Amino acid sequence: RVLDKVKAFDVASRRGEYYESFHVSSRNFMDKSEGTEEWIAECTRLLADVLAFLDGGDPGEGRQALELIFALLKRIDEGEDDIIFFADEAGSWQVGVDWRNVLPAYFRCLAATAAPEEYAQHVNATVRTFVRREAPKYMSRARGAATKDQKAALARTVAPVRGTRRSAGAR
Repeated sequence: RVLDKVKAFDVASRRGEYYESFHVSSRNFMDKSEGTEEWIAECTRLLADVLAFLDGGDPGEGRQALELIFALLKRIDEGEDDIIFFADEAGSWQVGVDWRNVLPAYFRCLAATAAPEEYAQHVNATVRTFVRREAPKYMSRARGAATKDQKAALARTVAPVRGTRRSAGAR
């Protein structure tokens, strides 16, 4: 099962099985360790597996799997370096998650499994954590996946997000 694979990945990640540091210098500050590259590849594979599973699978299981991966990404963003090692500018942005595909799938899972207030809380937290600069676009997608009551809860809880101004080169 896809959830079992994600749970095993979560356990291995938190145990430090992918963590490999190295001496950082001005020559290698952009390098990633083999363990970090392996973690990124496995995370990408698992996200693809979860998205494929969601075509006909249980949204509750998909939600659990995605939220486990999100928790690992958030831990990386919090500056914890026990999962993977970045020589310079650590952050989940370096993992390269395809949020355009992942978040709409997550919103559909969430809509199928969460009460209205819970839906709004999770959507707001996820958007602020991972796609803050593109919040309006993703909030629109969240509204599109929501039930009538979930849309109402979103409307009550959405606060202005700082940093949503796009740069000239942004998509």
